[in-house]
Amino acid sequence: MNLKVNDVVFGYSSVTILDKITLELGCSEVLGIVGPNGAGKSTLIRCINKILKPQKGAVTLDGRNINDMSRMDISKRLGYVPQSASNTFPATVFDTILMGRRPHCGWRSSHDDIKKALEILKLVGIETLAMRDFNELSGGQQQKVILARALAQEADVLLLDEPTSNLDVRQQLETMEIVRDMVAEKGISAIMAIHDLNLAARYADRIIMLKNGKIYDVGEPFSVFTRENIRDVYGVEADVKDDDGKPYLLLKKPIKNMD
Repeated sequence: MNLKVNDVVFGYSSVTILDKITLELGCSEVLGIVGPNGAGKSTLIRCINKILKPQKGAVTLDGRNINDMSRMDISKRLGYVPQSASNTFPATVFDTILMGRRPHCGWRSSHDDIKKALEILKLVGIETLAMRDFNELSGGQQQKVILARALAQEADVLLLDEPTSNLDVRQQLETMEIVRDMVAEKGISAIMAIHDLNLAARYADRIIMLKNGKIYDVGEPFSVFTRENIRDVYGVEADVKDDDGKPYLLLKKPIKNMD
């Protein structure tokens, strides 16, 4: 599966949020999108998923513009995990996860669909929540259910918008391990917008760093996570260490008088 973002521009009124963003997702790749608040991370994810429509440029799947694809067709190819469950689900956890099978089975779930949902429940470690009402769960529990629903889609690409935002430290690592394992075992790819630079450095194969809606730098974690880049993009002094072949950032202090 080939996913490309070609010169995408998006904004509101006179404010440009994304300015000529171009990227290509590799096969079995985890692509991390980082940058300060307002850099355009979530907006880029939503443009890729056709939630937002770019003013210029295009997003293509295997050469096909997503604007020419139905929502159901997109759901078969792209699994989306938003920052939080903004819409409530008057359903059990199991039924919420089973919704992820809808692009494949419509409204009638087969034995295989139910089996897949049960497998995902166990994979994500929430089988004890199966019959709980989704709306009664904590924010962190809901986040894991939404991840499970996206995994149940068996899409070619996972789009993760701050997938660890509501999770404690252990759950953050568990979630990222699940994503990393799914990419390796199923041959899928993932794009994740993420605030935590050390999680991005540890789990992403490649990093796109945004600043003011533009790509500031792109490459492997060690080439992007430098003291100079952290200073210029985040306005923070940092040391970068080698942690078993992965960069580890020690954030020290904000730089004064810097926008």
